Amino acid sequence: MTKANITQYSSTPSSNADINDINIAENCPASGLNNAIRELMAHLKNVDTGSQALTALSVAGSVTATTSLKTPLIEFTDGDNALTIADGGNVTANANLTVTSDLTIGDASASDKKILFDGNAVDYHIGLDDSADSLIIGKGSALGTTTSMVIDANGHVTKPLQSAFLARPASDQLNIAVGTQTVVFGTEIFDQNADFASNTFTAPVTGRYHLETQLRLDNVDSGADYYIVNIITSNRFYHFIFSPLRFSADVFYWTVTATVLADMDAGDTAYVNISQSAGASQTDISSASHFSGYLVA
Repeated sequence: MTKANITQYSSTPSSNADINDINIAENCPASGLNNAIRELMAHLKNVDTGSQALTALSVAGSVTATTSLKTPLIEFTDGDNALTIADGGNVTANANLTVTSDLTIGDASASDKKILFDGNAVDYHIGLDDSADSLIIGKGSALGTTTSMVIDANGHVTKPLQSAFLARPASDQLNIAVGTQTVVFGTEIFDQNADFASNTFTAPVTGRYHLETQLRLDNVDSGADYYIVNIITSNRFYHFIFSPLRFSADVFYWTVTATVLADMDAGDTAYVNISQSAGASQTDISSASHFSGYLVA
């Protein structure tokens, strides 16, 4: 077989009887040896320049590149470019990648590191915020963009976008009318994810929500049949009732606490009202009252 390039050479010396049809067999004419050496040098140069690929390469020590490298630098294929390493160091795996030992991201230097999930419409990332020593999970390609979860070095977990609110009345709601009145919560203490407005909480996603209200009622009328404090949601209402008929006189201060784990759909609302049956319009809702809630699951 003609030895037209280095991949066609044999590891059995006696099988190498020519170089590109130049006879180098046993007892070959001496006149052909010069041409054979020149042809061999040309074959080696083709390997040096990269115009002739090698069948396999095994390196026992380090490899140093002193000139620019081809792109891709290394390519392992099964007909589908399964793994490519570019000369900038980027690695692209076009098939499943299995790691059977430890995988280390970073080199202990003071810099952020992340894994990016490159979606069709939305990207997500998991990464190390090295300046804060925190693990970050968020949306977008940049670390710290739209952060959904933070785990600090002590194991504390915070969710900056998780819906949570606390509101209280801006002032006392005086002499509430007999019948049903919406409780006015005009001051937001906090409103994480901006889901509370105009006395009403709006669920951003379908889930289970812890809702709680505490109303301090002043001048409770002992002549009223009952008072009901309601947490009203789009799916149902939760009411908490007490009767002052056993009181011997009007009560200066009375606190009602109502709490529930409520099922809410995305876009459902929740608010608080109070109903008084009979008696006089003399009861006040103190500004010390509050309404709070947060997404549980």
